[in-house]
Amino acid sequence: MGRDSIPVANRWLSTALLLLAGATQTLTFAPFHWWWLGPVSVALILLCTVTLPAERLFRAGWLVGLGLFGSGASWVYISISQFGNTSIPASILMTAFFVAGLALFHGIAFWAWGKLAQVSKTRRLLLFPAIWILGDWVRGWLLTGFPWLYLGTAQVDGPLAGWAPVLGVHGATLWVVALGLSLYAAAWLLQQKRPKVSLATLAAGFLPWLAGPALNATSWTQVSATPISVATMQGNVPQLIKWDPDHLKQQIVTYLGLTEDDWQQDLILWPETAIPLTQDQAGPIFDHIESRLGPDSTLITGIPWYGFSDRLEDFTFHNSIMALGNGEGMYHKQKLVPFGEYVPLQQWLRGLIGFFDLPMSDFSRGPQHQSPLVAGAIRIMPYICYEVAYPDFVAMNARAADLLVTISNDGWFGDSIGPLQHLQIARMRALETGRYMIRGTNNGLTAIIDEKGQIATSVPQFTATTLRGEARAATGSTPYMATGSWPVLTLAAILIVFVREREIPAIS
Repeated sequence: MGRDSIPVANRWLSTALLLLAGATQTLTFAPFHWWWLGPVSVALILLCTVTLPAERLFRAGWLVGLGLFGSGASWVYISISQFGNTSIPASILMTAFFVAGLALFHGIAFWAWGKLAQVSKTRRLLLFPAIWILGDWVRGWLLTGFPWLYLGTAQVDGPLAGWAPVLGVHGATLWVVALGLSLYAAAWLLQQKRPKVSLATLAAGFLPWLAGPALNATSWTQVSATPISVATMQGNVPQLIKWDPDHLKQQIVTYLGLTEDDWQQDLILWPETAIPLTQDQAGPIFDHIESRLGPDSTLITGIPWYGFSDRLEDFTFHNSIMALGNGEGMYHKQKLVPFGEYVPLQQWLRGLIGFFDLPMSDFSRGPQHQSPLVAGAIRIMPYICYEVAYPDFVAMNARAADLLVTISNDGWFGDSIGPLQHLQIARMRALETGRYMIRGTNNGLTAIIDEKGQIATSVPQFTATTLRGEARAATGSTPYMATGSWPVLTLAAILIVFVREREIPAIS
């Protein structure tokens, strides 16, 4: 393919359009919710890349990733600069490395796309959705993963929401990319004076979008008619004093005060590390809580755990959540945030800059296959902060639960769009599993999410307040809970093998 075959021949214009296409995807997510821009972004990417020589596709993909993560994930700057005791120049540099590093996933995926499809335009079009899905999946697990900003997540508010309980977020992403592909292909086929094929291609792209609302009307799980009364406390504790010993008592008093009128609720939820003491130091606080709780009430709180781990054969810290009162159980966080909860290569990085010495950044990963918490007769699967972003992890653990809970401290990200995206991700997990999810946070967004991923009730950010509402237990499983992402990933792999092993008739 020569240079004259590139739809956008001007390299500078192509660069600008690829960055724009990536940034446009950020607008599909909260707080913008312009989900319809997803296919538009994909079509624009194809316009700039589908006939590029294979050796130039890595750069093209990297530019798309740069636009996406530079606009949609650069909120990490706030935690590095404001709370990481790091200078502004160093914070900017570290944020740039973070964004550029994440963009490499897109670059590598596009490079693989070119290598697998070679020069055939038809093969490239057929392979593009499969490559996109597999690229997203790899990004979600490699080096602990960054399962953020998947195009399908925005569809919790779009027509493809009904596919989430069936195929999960990767399935929704597949249909977004497929529609973008069909938009590009239909326009190209029309240009080639093949209107019937163009129309058929466009219709095929829209079919999953038309089926989505009907699927969304399906009830995959059985939601109890008996409500569970819920109170969730949002303490709005400033991040800068969170681990200051002089302010520990003040934080406990804040949460006790917010709970004063709600000790009789069925379920009371305090957020991540609401008790800023390890469990072996918090005995008097537990005793006070137990003395105030009603006989049928359960309080679930985030708290650091310290003790000897038989699994690790050493004393260690865990970021944990536990149940008190008419409940029991302790859960240790499994998906830790690099640099926030543990420091990779810490023997070399500790002490270099303040960001590598954040308070409580020496947690150990909890064991796999932990049991849910119990509140009365209700089984509750908890997820701490970042864990709720992992779709297969949430779905697998939700099988043993009637209700989901996620606690977080998004104070690390200030008034950026990060916490708003985090809430949207939690909504997608509720939709995928057909279960209510209660989200308790330090400074917002605290919410009760129903089994369709819709917010039943919430309270404003950056206020010390109590959310009161109702949740409902659910039984049964969605198809996605039973299979995880494997059907979509298998389909992508089969498509790659099929297209690679057969002669594809040319359409150009």
